[in-house]
Amino acid sequence: MATKLGNPTWEVLRIFFRPHPWHGISMGDAAPEKVTAYIEVVPTDTVKYELEKSTGFLKLDRPQKFSNVCPAPYGFIPQTFCGAQVASLAAERSGRSSLLGDGDPLDICVLTDRTLSHADHLLDAIPIGGLRMIDGGEADDKIVAVLDKDASYGHFRDIKECPNALVQRLVHYFLTYKMSPQGDSPSTEVTEVYGREEAHDVIRRSAADYADQFGSLSDLLEATLHS
Repeated sequence: MATKLGNPTWEVLRIFFRPHPWHGISMGDAAPEKVTAYIEVVPTDTVKYELEKSTGFLKLDRPQKFSNVCPAPYGFIPQTFCGAQVASLAAERSGRSSLLGDGDPLDICVLTDRTLSHADHLLDAIPIGGLRMIDGGEADDKIVAVLDKDASYGHFRDIKECPNALVQRLVHYFLTYKMSPQGDSPSTEVTEVYGREEAHDVIRRSAADYADQFGSLSDLLEATLHS
């Protein structure tokens, strides 16, 4: 459930304070067809950045120890949460008896032919599919999108339009980015590459999971101000 930023209190706060990238920014009025994405990592990064949930700042999580390079700008969709509804769909589609959501916002990779020089920014993305990833028994879907109006990828509307080599590069990255040179592999698997309509369903479910987890932030703000 997206926060209604038309509320005058929210508008004043947005002028004087930077909104939290996860909670203070809407996924966009056109979601799930077009969504706002917050970018944490770009392909030129040699370290792994991740949003620090408590502060909303981008934090250096760890240096990239090995040769893994993120194939596309990577981040998450604001005001989403991988909880019960996302996990239920992943369990149904993968034939698992039960899964949990990973408790994070919904991840997104954004295909573009442009070089983004740094992370910590917002962009408009068109979801075209996703990777159904299960990491340690938790649903950890990766939405695949294209940068809105991108010269090379912007016309794609379904992942089946992407070159297979590009899709496999994304799959390979997420299967190996935690692997050590000794071959130690965490229990990570991609059980399915799905298309646009399924991606839309996952985004809707993640928005519902967010609403269940956090409620209405606008109502919470109003109650706090008037308490």
